[in-house]
Amino acid sequence: MRVLMTGTAGFAGSHLAEYLLGASAQAEAHAPIELHGVIHRHDTRIHHLTDRLTLHRGDLRNALWVNDLIEQVQPDITMHLAAWSDVGGSWEQPWTVYELNIQCQLNLLEGLRRHRPRCRTLVVTSNEAYGLVHPEDLPINEATPFRPNNPYGVSKCTQDLMALQYWQSHKLPTLRARSFNHIGPGQSDDFVASAFARQLAEIEAGLRPPVVKVGNLEAERDFTDVRDVARAYWQLAQLGEPGTPYNVGSGKAYPVRWILDTLLELTTADVTIEQDPARMRPSDISRSVCDNTRLVQTTGWDQQIPLRTSLRDMLDSWRATLARMTAVQTR
Repeated sequence: MRVLMTGTAGFAGSHLAEYLLGASAQAEAHAPIELHGVIHRHDTRIHHLTDRLTLHRGDLRNALWVNDLIEQVQPDITMHLAAWSDVGGSWEQPWTVYELNIQCQLNLLEGLRRHRPRCRTLVVTSNEAYGLVHPEDLPINEATPFRPNNPYGVSKCTQDLMALQYWQSHKLPTLRARSFNHIGPGQSDDFVASAFARQLAEIEAGLRPPVVKVGNLEAERDFTDVRDVARAYWQLAQLGEPGTPYNVGSGKAYPVRWILDTLLELTTADVTIEQDPARMRPSDISRSVCDNTRLVQTTGWDQQIPLRTSLRDMLDSWRATLARMTAVQTR
């Protein structure tokens, strides 16, 4: 079974690659998995996997390169994870997020339409497509209207609807995973939990004053470990119904303050909490939580990794990263 994955060196992509190359996913598949990964620049997160998969280095904005890639690989399943994923940064560079998230997917779907029209394709979108949800919308199910309230959310709406259009127009078997917040080791500090973890690791290492900068701690979000999310993606790619969207999340809401408090329990550092206006978004919602019934009923997925474990692993990951950086600087 040839699996083509974009965004292989990204946060979720690297965990999905590790999962696909492991025994569990191989056992779930109908045939041994031959993984082909697309990367654009670095392969840092997947360096330990590069001898077990085939890497294709290129730019998904290049339609000719993407077309040739599909023709060469002839995938049975495509997992499209490549994207600009920094919600806050999308306010500063809206055109860049549109170009990367929309154009890259268009090139990919066109290549599949031409050369592999029966390939099952999972497109990863985001809960940010739902945007401004009202209290009566909660928990958010797949019929909740799109009301995007940031440029990233607009790009994810477009990706979602484009995948639907290719199913309706060309019968390209696309599936849409609307992911809610996921966390875990290796996440960029552009995201709230990882930003807290990095600051605490730097304080422990004496690299910054004992002050943790925070944004809105009262917001409630649906957090899930990225390794559980990766497993959901693979189950959907095999078992999901083409043309159908699926929420991917825990179905539970956690205050951002709980994330911070849990991380503080995992460190010996004595810190002060300070609100940073720069970490507040121009528009935000107070509570977001998904209804994951469709995912669970279709695949049997369940949340296996407790969030406390996710946060501990994330903090340990930052500790190890900072230790390596310090060792390099002192050589």
